[in-house]
Formats: sequence, C-alpha cells, structure tokens
Amino acid sequence: MHEDITEILITEQEISAKVAALGEQITRDYQGKYLLLLGTLKGAVPFIADLSRAIKLPLEIDYMAISSYGNSSQSSGVVRILKDLEGPIDQKHVLIVEDIVDSGLTLHYQMEVLRQRRPLSLRVCSLLDKGRERIKVVKMDYTGFQIANRFVVGYGLD
Repeated sequence: MHEDITEILITEQEISAKVAALGEQITRDYQGKYLLLLGTLKGAVPFIADLSRAIKLPLEIDYMAISSYGNSSQSSGVVRILKDLEGPIDQKHVLIVEDIVDSGLTLHYQMEVLRQRRPLSLRVCSLLDKGRERIKVVKMDYTGFQIANRFVVGYGLD
C-alpha cells in the first residue's frame, strides 16, 4: 500500500461482490431491451469493464469524457465535454456508468445533454456515491457503495 494511503475503505472482494450484484439487478431490469453502457472517462473504465461482464445481456459500450475539475482535485464549477459519443442514442436505453458521484454537477450536466438526444431511457449506475448534499440533484438508480465525503483513490478513480 502506498504510504499516503491510510486505510482501505472497500476491499477488492467487496467490490467484486457488489459488481456481480449490480450486474444481476441490471440484467433483470433491462431484460429484452437494447442497452448502451455509457462510461465516463477515465475513472469509470475498470468499473464498466467489470460491470459489462456481469451483465448477462447483449450490450454496447461507449464513452464520454466530461470534466469540471480543470487541473485540480476541486471542482471548478465549469463543465466541459472533452470527448463525445460515437453515435446516436435515440433508439437505446442508456445507463451512465460512473466511478464516483460527488457534487452532482458533472453528472447533471451530462444527463441534460443526453436527454436532449432522446434516449429511450436514461439511468445512472455509480460504484461510489459520496451521498453528501449536492450542488445539483441527480437520481442514482444503481449505487455500489455510499462513502463519506473524503478524497478516495484506487480502482481507476481519477
């Protein structure tokens, strides 16, 4: 363990078990539907890879890169799309896959942009949810773990 890390909040085994459970629930909820997993780069890459294997349905994966952090670990409040989707989503059920939801600012912006593109449905799955009072209210449809409002690292978090 790196010297700056003081404790392990969630073990690898706990993450694996939670990803499997989320995959089972998502499989039940989207049975018979065409699902697009939309990963938010770069932090969601390990989670979306594991989650896509746990979902027992045909699906498509695409990515967006969105940032409100600039060059620091504090949100700048200005949200920008750095990489957009490869194609249209108007005939797809879209599940945004996040590594962590904090202030809700970036996710709220992303959802507003995606709603304008008229997907059949739009939901959110996040491995971690800080669960604090958010700058923007966002509905979490699938959540792995609620965590305290602190800086966390590991499993691809950026």
